[in-house]
Amino acid sequence: MKAEDRQKIDELIGRSECPKHFKCAESGFTELCKAVDVGHKDLLVCLEGQAGACHFSVPRGQEFLCRCPIRVYIAKHEAQLPPD
Repeated sequence: MKAEDRQKIDELIGRSECPKHFKCAESGFTELCKAVDVGHKDLLVCLEGQAGACHFSVPRGQEFLCRCPIRVYIAKHEAQLPPD
């Protein structure tokens, strides 16, 4: 992971509260919620089975949108986040 990506993620962690205790970052981003980028600026479509129970989910019709800033950043920069 590039230093600037890690720095941005650390900033997002510092400004966020996470009911999952930042499990994604603690796992080295190997344990990410399933979500897909469909072109929204700050949202992803959540693919998790219990999306309605997530603190970061927002219902939209039959689907849920993910607004977790860390998960959104990772999805939007996925091609630039090679494994360490």
